[in-house]
Amino acid sequence: QTFIPPFDDPDVIAGQGTIGMELLNQHGGTIDAIFIPVGGGGLISGIATYIKQLRPEIRIIGVEPEDAASMTTSLQRGRRVTLSHVGQFADGVAVRQVGKEPFRICRKCVDDMVVVSIDEICAAIKDIFEDTRSIMEAAGALSVAGLKKYVQGDVTVNGDLVAVTTGANMNFDRLRHVSERAEIGERREAILCVTIPERPGSFRRFCRIIGKRAVTEFNYRFADDRKANIYVGLQVHDDEDIGSLLDKLHANDYPSIDLTDNEMAKLHIRHMVGGRAPQVKDEMLFRFQFPERPGALGNFLDTLGDRFNISLFHYRNHGADYGRVLCGIQVPGEQRALLKSFLNEIGYEWSDESNNAAYRLFLG
Repeated sequence: QTFIPPFDDPDVIAGQGTIGMELLNQHGGTIDAIFIPVGGGGLISGIATYIKQLRPEIRIIGVEPEDAASMTTSLQRGRRVTLSHVGQFADGVAVRQVGKEPFRICRKCVDDMVVVSIDEICAAIKDIFEDTRSIMEAAGALSVAGLKKYVQGDVTVNGDLVAVTTGANMNFDRLRHVSERAEIGERREAILCVTIPERPGSFRRFCRIIGKRAVTEFNYRFADDRKANIYVGLQVHDDEDIGSLLDKLHANDYPSIDLTDNEMAKLHIRHMVGGRAPQVKDEMLFRFQFPERPGALGNFLDTLGDRFNISLFHYRNHGADYGRVLCGIQVPGEQRALLKSFLNEIGYEWSDESNNAAYRLFLG
């Protein structure tokens, strides 16, 4: 058997460098910079060697994930560094130590390095899909994420920017995570914890304050007689818009915390808001379905009105035609027939889940 090194070998590096030759042969315009994903360093060192020999004015920029930035760290310290841990989301570039020969070449030929977050990688996967209808793996979309982040800085671009995409071995079960985080990676979704008064009508007032913004997620469970902490996702335009939104909420006496970059909140807390609420009396649980369109959630709350207190609320926009809400409503026994009559009149499909075993086991 013959072991072929994946990146730390001159012949392997030369083979990967042919991508640089193809790139120059096929692109007739002016190239300002080439963005290349970096794992062990073979690909970038091969392309950089060829490009710098023929077109030294073209900048070579490597891209790594924040949790596997072995080349970035090594170049900063002037020696090869072995990382104690590397993240596995972009497993195609999850290398603890870059190759000896790639490191030597990169010190001479690489102009800059960019590190990107998982959310930014997810946004890049979405961008590539929307442009080409191809689904890249995380490592394959790394260069696009780096290009997007690079141009957001204070840089001057004098020509085309090229991103080398390198693989499409995406596991199907990972698509769920990618779709969940892509909007955050593009800074199109903000995740907030907002404190509102615990009284009927508070949800509706909150929806009026945020205006026509699309609500992407809404999680709440009664816990205190005076105030309620809600986990809410909102559509935004950029980081500046998030700041403006927080200022508006604070100005209306809704204390708010930005959780958009809080990894634990995004991975775990969103699924754990709730639990049993023994102090909640006369609770009934309903599932609702309504047409998904801008303002749909606010219209739903307006239709429900202030006559009943909401003790549990869960909603997540999954891009479907219909929005689905799980809602707990406090209603005394003598008013239950009135409530069901009212629900029949509001025009939304609903079902009573008060006797559902899952509700009784975990929430009731």
